Amino acid sequence: MVFTLIMNNFIQIQKIEHETMSQRVYKDLKDLIMGGKVEPGQKLTLKSLADALGTSQMPVREALRQLAAEGALEFMPNRSIRVPIMTTDKFNELLQIRQALEGLAVEEAARVITNDELLELERQHSIYLMESAKRKPDVSVAIEANMRLHFATYKAAKLPSLLNIIEGLWLQIGPVLNLDLRSEPKRLTSGPAISHHAQMIKALKLRDPIKARKALAADLSATASYIINSKRLK
Repeated sequence: MVFTLIMNNFIQIQKIEHETMSQRVYKDLKDLIMGGKVEPGQKLTLKSLADALGTSQMPVREALRQLAAEGALEFMPNRSIRVPIMTTDKFNELLQIRQALEGLAVEEAARVITNDELLELERQHSIYLMESAKRKPDVSVAIEANMRLHFATYKAAKLPSLLNIIEGLWLQIGPVLNLDLRSEPKRLTSGPAISHHAQMIKALKLRDPIKARKALAADLSATASYIINSKRLK
């Protein structure tokens, strides 16, 4: 009886540890994809990902399966894993959905955002500004600040189901979304993102849903136009 209880507790502990590791790996890979740190068509391997994350291949495999089910990755016939290729038609479709759903999140955020949440937006905006002002900016830092600014805004809407849907969209769009900055770092200073972000934050401070949504829409459209005009999509 005692032995059975000990074994049951041991199995339960092992299960919790395993689930925690799988969840951590999934989150790390999700941030990697959403942050545009992989490119469309890029091939990934279990071993390289496990080595980079400092874990065994099993939790990585489970995370990859989940991400493939969400459309963020795809398994090829030769068992390799690839970041999906983005077509222009799909990109435009996702843009329309993002304009609707992310716009809804920004509108609601304008109504309920707190002062502390506004401070976080300004902090991320400042990181982006400081990086863009450097002689040799680190594009990865700017990209991460951009993502954190957007998601801090969407999170401020306090609509967790909507936030989950938006994360799913960014899992598909992330590898493409930052092509403009990675291919042309000068976009950090010459691109309109800085002014759009500033306008959005100003509108959020004024609790103006319409202007906040308009600033977001302009930001999404400007980035999308550059990517489409760059002819990098299929």
